[in-house]
Amino acid sequence: MAIRMEAEHDLSPVELSALEDHLYNENRRLTARDDDRGLAFVIRDDAGRAIGVAAGHSWAGTSELKLMWVDGAYRGRGHAGQLLDAFVAEAASRGARRIWVSSHDFQAPGLYEKAGFERMAEFAGWPEGHSNIILCKTIAANSSA
Repeated sequence: MAIRMEAEHDLSPVELSALEDHLYNENRRLTARDDDRGLAFVIRDDAGRAIGVAAGHSWAGTSELKLMWVDGAYRGRGHAGQLLDAFVAEAASRGARRIWVSSHDFQAPGLYEKAGFERMAEFAGWPEGHSNIILCKTIAANSSA
């Protein structure tokens, strides 16, 4: 059977999800840890429209916050802090000992640092003229936040 490689820069969300499942299945097999779960909190307005989200996952004693966003019209009202607190508490309740997040310098590294996250790495020039900052919060055993 012949195989070929092609550029497919716009994979559908369904196909991309199926491919990620292959990777996650291999990760579960190699680590003998199958406790991965999505972890998300959403704030909605009266019409049900999402105006804020903290989303990621937990797995193998860790958690990653992949998406943190609050609509510009609703910023400055404490929503980001509420979302982050809820995310951290849920990760801790699942046994996560560390929570990881990536934030560009023009986003919200200060929000995470205020919440007890520590800078672990900073990659200058990602994107050009800015930095990508990796932060981690270590949660004490038997702690809820």
